[in-house]
Amino acid sequence: MINKLKKEWFLVGMVVAIVLAIFTADFGKSGGVIHLDKLTGIGVAIVFFLHGLGLSPSAIKAGLSNWRMHIYIQLATFLAYPLLWVIFGSTFLAYMPAALAFGFCYLFVLPSTISSSVAMTSVGKGNVPGAIFNASLSSILGIFITPMLIQSFMGFEGVELDLMASIISISKLLLLPMILGQLARPFLLEFAQKHKSVVSKVDKYVILLIVYNAFCNSVVNGIWSTFSIQMLLVSILICIVVLLVMVHSIQWGARRSNFELADEVAAVFCGTKKTLAAGIPMATAIFGGNPELASNLGMILLPIMLYHPIQIFYCAILANKYAAQSEQASSH
Repeated sequence: MINKLKKEWFLVGMVVAIVLAIFTADFGKSGGVIHLDKLTGIGVAIVFFLHGLGLSPSAIKAGLSNWRMHIYIQLATFLAYPLLWVIFGSTFLAYMPAALAFGFCYLFVLPSTISSSVAMTSVGKGNVPGAIFNASLSSILGIFITPMLIQSFMGFEGVELDLMASIISISKLLLLPMILGQLARPFLLEFAQKHKSVVSKVDKYVILLIVYNAFCNSVVNGIWSTFSIQMLLVSILICIVVLLVMVHSIQWGARRSNFELADEVAAVFCGTKKTLAAGIPMATAIFGGNPELASNLGMILLPIMLYHPIQIFYCAILANKYAAQSEQASSH
């Protein structure tokens, strides 16, 4: 059993991070004692630096030129997910408080998350350049598409968001460390390859910190105490069902489209992720002008707060399976 736990240390670490967050929420929350939100930001920058270090220019070019995969991922994010609201929206509104139903609407129209999409793709031995491109593209497109879809589905006017600030933020988080990694490649590549066993685990450590920080924030914000147990369980169940349906639909579609395994991995992890980091400030901007919705912002944010750790947990299991599958394929 100990050997099994050692082998699955990443999944064990995620459970430990969740349990730890319940008892040490003030310690691990954003802006808390250790400023974990800033630490994870630095961690994500290090992960992207290492990706830049490890990727050859030809691999980057190959990743950017795969337009079939890019279109597939963006359609999954901004068409397939919103279709869930078109089909089931009236059912949500009939059986849930309006603010919670709108929370699921908001979840479905959010863009992909950058850090964990790329980190999971890396863990699963997928197309990392393609994942970086798509996660970044999704974040930029989401600045326009998310408020437009919210307005279309809910009848409220979206607040104009600062595109240039978002592009600068994404560039600092993603492009700058990648470029620095590329520039450092001639000098540090040999060192990184020599310490590959440590370097390959950095993205997993960063994901553990992101999970811990996300759960600490949800505990501090009272997400778990504000709602009835029944409503909470139903919301969790819906998030799980939506994730499973979307993950396996995207898998099925990727295989039907004859994607290579590396492209399938990127499509699954970029196409099914929804951003929490950008989702919270965007929600404040979109719903803040409506007093009734602004007062129920916690309930509107509940679905993404639940979906975020569930998607990381399940995708971590998938990433390990993909990694094993990739290693098995390369050994033949």
